Amino acid sequence: MIYLRLFFEFFKIGLFTFGGGFAMIPLVKEAVIENGWLTESQFYNFIGVCESTPGPIAINMATYVGSTQGGPFGSIVATLGVVMPSFIIILLIAVVLKNLTNNKHFKAFLRGVKPVVIALILSTGIILLLKAVGFAGITSFRLDIASIIIFTLLVMITFVAKKYFKKKVSSIQLILISAVLGIAVCCIL
Repeated sequence: MIYLRLFFEFFKIGLFTFGGGFAMIPLVKEAVIENGWLTESQFYNFIGVCESTPGPIAINMATYVGSTQGGPFGSIVATLGVVMPSFIIILLIAVVLKNLTNNKHFKAFLRGVKPVVIALILSTGIILLLKAVGFAGITSFRLDIASIIIFTLLVMITFVAKKYFKKKVSSIQLILISAVLGIAVCCIL
């Protein structure tokens, strides 16, 4: 029964999410918390793990949740569930709907979906930022000094790199720098 539930929940997430992994985060959060697969705290911690490991965030989350709930077969089932809708849609587009991008109804559909995708990504970013600095809910706030120091240092490093060295700090560099800063700040505090 758990395998069907995992497949169905992640299939639903894969089917109704447009805009990539970050747009999936609110749907994944809702599914894993409602089903009791992860607590909210575990979920937000795991987002950090997913972002620092190779691969798309949705696949990493599906694989992890599937493995915690159903072992190796659960991870396979959940991962197939989240990937299958995209695979089917791309296959249909490639085989049947070659001129879809010129279709006025499809263009209208994308125009309608775009604001929702932007809002989902923006809300996820804001929620992650608030959680990182200690916001736990409307009535609960515990300031996380280490996270604020690390965030401030990362912003300063990015600014200095752009302003004075005319270079952009890559995502990989930011992840590595933040890992070093996290270790350093936690050792100091």
